[in-house]
Amino acid sequence: MADFSWEVRSPLQHALVAGPYGARGEAGVTLTEIRNFGLVQVMARRGKAGEMVKAAQARFGVAAPETPKAVGTADAMLIWSGPDQFFVLSKGGRHGIEALAPVFAGSASLSDQSHARALISVSGEKARAMLAKLSSIDLHPDVFAINSAAATSVDHTSVTLWRGSDRNGQAVFNLLVFATFAESLWHTMLDSAAEYGVVIRHSEEL
Repeated sequence: MADFSWEVRSPLQHALVAGPYGARGEAGVTLTEIRNFGLVQVMARRGKAGEMVKAAQARFGVAAPETPKAVGTADAMLIWSGPDQFFVLSKGGRHGIEALAPVFAGSASLSDQSHARALISVSGEKARAMLAKLSSIDLHPDVFAINSAAATSVDHTSVTLWRGSDRNGQAVFNLLVFATFAESLWHTMLDSAAEYGVVIRHSEEL
């Protein structure tokens, strides 16, 4: 029997080339791949949504999102992903499936998505303008405020999108995308952002 050696690597390992891209001058968009995160999807079992919400409250000290929004805790982010379900995003898998299984036993089913999704952060003065080319979601701050979330598509690619806290006075948008589509979406966003100038990087920080 052949021996297999599994090497964990980013789905953007080959596509991401750190540095400037596109128009010269001050970059209008920063594209950052976030690495080293844990992601667990929590889905209420039939008739158990109320119990799931209570379990989340007891574990994280905050109510799980029941509408399209993201909720921050001390060391995790709870992100709405659909009716009666949400993601738990944490650095380095701090709230991994082994830790959460007893918390939601009987109320929810869990799915480890840590290596099935790529996490891309889009920020900068022109971040919203770039995303407007690819998404039908109105990302104006009057409509899509901080911590708003959506299960939507960006250039026909399914994503979970939410707005994080502003950075240096600029909006920050986060996208969870299936790993198998990450490289295609990455190139599409690069092309869309090129006219504004882009800074490309990766980070281990959420």
